[in-house]
Amino acid sequence: MAYVIGNDCISCGACAAQCPVNAIAEGDGKYEINADSCIECGACAAGCPVGTIELG
Repeated sequence: MAYVIGNDCISCGACAAQCPVNAIAEGDGKYEINADSCIECGACAAGCPVGTIELG
């Protein structure tokens, strides 16, 4: 089960910088995680300043 970014995303890019497999990209109004590339390491969630990333 991949991580997902909630609607409270502030589009800061901190999560993308933490992702070791580059599974996160800027989407329409917020960042999005590619579920097929996500390795469920949790680095993105730990790096999110607003805590909006969780296991989907």
